Amino acid sequence: MKKICYRLVYNRKKRLNAQGEALVQVEAYLGGKKIYFSSHIYLRPKQWDKRKRMVKKHPHADQLNLMLKEFILNLERRELDLWKSGQEISLDLLRTEFNCQNSNSFLLFVKEDIRASQAKESTKKNRRSTLTLLAKYRPGLIFKEVNSRFVYDFERYLYDSGLQMNTVAKHMKHLKAFVNSAIDRGYLSAEEYAFRRYRIRTKEFKHTFLTPDEMKQLEELTLVGRHRSLRHTLDAFLFCCYTGLRYSDFTNLSEKNIVTMNGKPWIVFNSVKTGAEVKLPLTLLFEGKAWKMLRKHWHDLAGFFALKPNSTANKELIRIGRLALINKHFSFHSARHTNATLLIDKGANITTVQKLLGHRNIATTQIYSEVMESTLVKDLKKCAKSK
Repeated sequence: MKKICYRLVYNRKKRLNAQGEALVQVEAYLGGKKIYFSSHIYLRPKQWDKRKRMVKKHPHADQLNLMLKEFILNLERRELDLWKSGQEISLDLLRTEFNCQNSNSFLLFVKEDIRASQAKESTKKNRRSTLTLLAKYRPGLIFKEVNSRFVYDFERYLYDSGLQMNTVAKHMKHLKAFVNSAIDRGYLSAEEYAFRRYRIRTKEFKHTFLTPDEMKQLEELTLVGRHRSLRHTLDAFLFCCYTGLRYSDFTNLSEKNIVTMNGKPWIVFNSVKTGAEVKLPLTLLFEGKAWKMLRKHWHDLAGFFALKPNSTANKELIRIGRLALINKHFSFHSARHTNATLLIDKGANITTVQKLLGHRNIATTQIYSEVMESTLVKDLKKCAKSK
């Protein structure tokens, strides 16, 4: 049996498109001849490792490398199927069979659907994570296999992979959106809707926030020796607690976002998630602690805003929490919840908190407004005095 050799090739035509990107292709070689298959993945030159033939320095490098690996595995599967059926292997036959399969590929449809979407990049990233799981579970998934049985089986696969209910629900919502899109574009039949009887299950999520005492433990934490490297992450987390910034908004800040209004320093920016403009008075938030933190890092603000990847920073927060003797698991998003909770505890009106957090809907703010026992006591005392 003659075996076809496969390898990844980047920018074969030595030409970039208008976005400064070039295509990654799979080269198939047999008997002195070559043909090329498009991976539909476009990269900038600095995002391709020529020696290792893999994606690098890309925000979705791991996912893209997995997709490229699955692409080659799919070609090899088609080649093996042809061999088992007794057909003589040739590049032209492989191309015909593979193109026929790709026209029915649900995964390729999803990949293109995400790429063409007008959604924010953060939303696309979340959808790609679902695509990666689909590719792991059923690499050669075609449209006719996307039925109610597949939906329930995929849900079970997610649970068996150790994912929690709300994470599973997120991926199932994405899958449902992909199926709906395929129906809208005529690839699937509405009469055989895969989600007809399936219900996405979720459970109420309790947001984690830090109490004033826990905040004090972090503020007074001394990091020395091998723990000194955690200081950047700790300072950034405290700054986000003082300002209510999301991780994505913090890492998108620059010196130009710090402006003077009426002689006072403010941070003014557009939220990465919602696009809403947010204005924060630095000297008025938590006795000016946010402004003091910025002044501490004034010599290198770009370095201060350049955090490690979110997952890495959250792992460092776990270490920091242990060092501060805080018996609570918290992440960078906990900073935002802490900010809202402590502001309300200090007496801030919820509509003011809504404005500071950049929420369009006050119902979103109310989710963050946990009522601490101290807040209850303060409010009851006010009621007693008003009598």
